[in-house]
Amino acid sequence: MDNLKELKNEEIVNLIKNGEIGLADIVDSGICPTCFDNENNHVLFGDKTDKIIYEDEKFECFFDARPKAEGHTLISTKKHYKDMMEVDDETCKEIFVLAKRVMNVLKDVYEAESVYLCTMCDGPMNHFHIQLIPRYSFEKRGSKNFVKPRIEYKEDKEKINTLRDRLK
Repeated sequence: MDNLKELKNEEIVNLIKNGEIGLADIVDSGICPTCFDNENNHVLFGDKTDKIIYEDEKFECFFDARPKAEGHTLISTKKHYKDMMEVDDETCKEIFVLAKRVMNVLKDVYEAESVYLCTMCDGPMNHFHIQLIPRYSFEKRGSKNFVKPRIEYKEDKEKINTLRDRLK
């Protein structure tokens, strides 16, 4: 659907709920899916409050609902930036310092050998975010870890609570 921007949010939400449009339609129409989801009761991605491990006034850090590895985490800006090239220098510094901190805690809590960092905001519309993907000793090193198949998210309340406590 090309004219989604001409519709009211309520109309778009109804189209989503009726299965008439999906994420790709939102992105292709030039609407930021993250901002739309946050402003419309998480109609696209679902409620993620149980997956949030850190949040402040600028960033939210949460587990990917369809991870590439156990502990796959996203750090997203609350303010909309299409990609890293739009982020002001201070926010850029802050998100990468946060990412480093989260990476170290993830590595320790998940007993990972390493944690990869990736940002790939691409397409007609996106929302700047960083992906942190743990790599375990039984996995091969290298960039193929960024394209490995997604796995089922498994909630581990003990690890979530440990991460939350350590990231306070």
